Amino acid sequence: MESDSTVIYRHFNAPARAFTQFSHDIIRHPRLSSDAVRLLTWQLSLPRGARESLSRTAERARIGACAFGRAKRQLKEEGFVHERRVQVAGGRWVTQQLISGSPLTAAQAAKLLAREPVASSQVAPGPRKPAVGQPTSPSADGHPKKDPQEDTSDLPPQADAVEESPRLEEARALVGALPALSPALRHVPPGMHAELTRLAARWLDTGHTPAEVHEHIRRGLPPVGTPVHHPGGLVRYLLRDVPPGPAPVPAPGNRLSPRLEGARECVGSHTQTTLFRPVGDETLCPRCVPSTRS
Repeated sequence: MESDSTVIYRHFNAPARAFTQFSHDIIRHPRLSSDAVRLLTWQLSLPRGARESLSRTAERARIGACAFGRAKRQLKEEGFVHERRVQVAGGRWVTQQLISGSPLTAAQAAKLLAREPVASSQVAPGPRKPAVGQPTSPSADGHPKKDPQEDTSDLPPQADAVEESPRLEEARALVGALPALSPALRHVPPGMHAELTRLAARWLDTGHTPAEVHEHIRRGLPPVGTPVHHPGGLVRYLLRDVPPGPAPVPAPGNRLSPRLEGARECVGSHTQTTLFRPVGDETLCPRCVPSTRS
């Protein structure tokens, strides 16, 4: 604690190059943590046209995942960061991030983002695994060798795993309720329900509740009125990565409360159980010690 007699001196040399001007309102913001201020000032110091995401900035600034989540949430709540999802050619979805040096409302951010259309060339395609073996010509026989009356399925190989999930029925109900979340999800192809059920079951098996999964999907939807041409693909994209589930609640036991940690039950004669804090390995409380000596 500094005393009232402390005298403060500051020495500052204005840099001649490689500097950025920031408002004092950012540096001294009462509701932004140091990580949030560092993220914001780092982003504002990047050259014009730089496409470094907030998560990449957090990696470079060595800000952990939990701290990054809190910092990003603070920046969005204070209006310095805005995001929206847009669909580009090929059905791919892109998240646009707007970082501002002054707080913006959602309407102001939407106008600025609308001026920045995303071209499909800016979206890097995901990594592809090459096919195994040499290329062959397609068969022209015209008829499959298998009997078409047999049970067939075009589900991915992982579909067997969904049958092992104890939350399968719950996951099916979750997917069936998607149209109620938004009009944009009313036309999810029925052929995708099994795949989306498999993805939803992974979330439930990790410990997330159906309400949490629905809320995650709702947050990932584009603004109301934005056309969604591939609703099933959007839901698949949103459920692709499963975050860690909530920490398990420890089972109730006989563990003492923190206030009584280290206490021991006296083995002397008492009407009720008596706890005391031993100094060594004694088993009698101080009240019982004199009686044993008399």
